[in-house]
Amino acid sequence: MASERDLPRVILASASSRRHELLSHILSNFEVQTADIDETPKSDELPAALVGRLAKSKALAIWHKNPDAIVIGADTIVTLGHEIFGKPKSQNDSIAILKKLSEKRHTVMTGVAIISASKNLSKVVKTEVEFACLSTKQIQNYWQTGEPQDKAGSYAIQGIGGKFVKQITGSYSNVVGLPLVETQLMLAEMGIHE
Repeated sequence: MASERDLPRVILASASSRRHELLSHILSNFEVQTADIDETPKSDELPAALVGRLAKSKALAIWHKNPDAIVIGADTIVTLGHEIFGKPKSQNDSIAILKKLSEKRHTVMTGVAIISASKNLSKVVKTEVEFACLSTKQIQNYWQTGEPQDKAGSYAIQGIGGKFVKQITGSYSNVVGLPLVETQLMLAEMGIHE
């Protein structure tokens, strides 16, 4: 059995406490470094292409500084058709986003990229989420909790925002920010088993 120091360094290229917590369910030892990249969508860039590109860009930015490590990058977006919802810019923006998602099925996509000196793996995982009918008052009250302010799509399924979710099809952890089954399979392909 390999000792801990024989295992490669693994770095999560994310500032998200939710991703950190999720990754700790499948890996006991990893570092966290934040990748500072431009997350602006390119013109006519489709949601899946955007989220895949951002995950790779985050992983590469950290891997270039740590070429001996295995780096995991991830990015999550909420989409309705081809419309992409990032983090809300204001209370009015949050209201507009959640009004659009009210009583509709939307897609949450997380791009995951894992990069090492010898391998480069990436995947985009999609989960369908259906919302109940939301009133303006409910949305305003939700904003006051502080929860939606730094969340893609202006809600957190693992928090208070979970009460808006009528149905989910696919990976729950993907909606939180890191698809666990797929990430674990990719790490196994990189030779990391726990």
